[in-house]
Amino acid sequence: MLRCGQMVLAEALLRRHLGREWTWAPETKDETYLRILHMFEDHKLATFSLHIISQLGVDEGKPIGEWYGPNTVAQVLRKLTPFDEWNNFSVNVAMDNIVIMDEIRCSCQTEGERTWRPLLLFIPLRLGLAEMNPLYFSGIKKYFKMPQSLGLIGGKPNHASYFIGFVGDEVVYLDPHTTQEAGTVGKKVTEEEEDMDRSHHCNFAQRMPLEHLDPSLALCFYCGTEKEFDDLCNRIRQELIDAEKTPLFELVPTRPAYMRDDATGTGASGISMDLEDHRLDSEDDEEFEVLQ
Repeated sequence: MLRCGQMVLAEALLRRHLGREWTWAPETKDETYLRILHMFEDHKLATFSLHIISQLGVDEGKPIGEWYGPNTVAQVLRKLTPFDEWNNFSVNVAMDNIVIMDEIRCSCQTEGERTWRPLLLFIPLRLGLAEMNPLYFSGIKKYFKMPQSLGLIGGKPNHASYFIGFVGDEVVYLDPHTTQEAGTVGKKVTEEEEDMDRSHHCNFAQRMPLEHLDPSLALCFYCGTEKEFDDLCNRIRQELIDAEKTPLFELVPTRPAYMRDDATGTGASGISMDLEDHRLDSEDDEEFEVLQ
């Protein structure tokens, strides 16, 4: 699941700097691409390395070796991205199946200015008990079609994967369960560095039926501009809520009265920071999320 979180974040970085239509090729030596790749290398100095992510998990009560679920890895990435000044992401984790528009918008706007910080939005969901509820299949397919979609992180019990689309009634996914050599791509001038670059990319994607998808998952969105966020909200309202008998989640302009708590501050993710920490550390979270 940590690798899946890295893949979502890497895709967001590529869209931020190289655009949604950019594609990788073996001969690629673009400096921006290589800079992004360096951020995910397997050593403790890389901004988004497994070492750093795992250590932050330890600080939040997740011992190394303990399983992460989609919600947990989203919370860890949210707390890690403020250390990345180059990209200046606003990472939001929408809890309780509710996306609160004004809080997200506020977190993306620089105080006193109209500058928009790129948004990376995670929506952790539970779409069934032990199995996926078929009522949600239509909404999942519509989600993949949205231009702001980064894919979803989930999988099947004890086997996390990164899902990037669908074909018919099957979802297309990338599987991180492949042992690779650790190393650096450097400036990609040697054969060894070229091989290392290739090891970061899949030669093919895999597919599995929608009904085999574990019900614990997280939808991921990227909005580089405020206009893209407005468009996303319109699409969610029209395609995922108004057109579906059983919506995947709710979209509200402001925090509902029953979620307000004047005694504690609220974070941009839509819940109090104390509650987020409790969710991240609690044993109940592991019962909710059974993916590694």
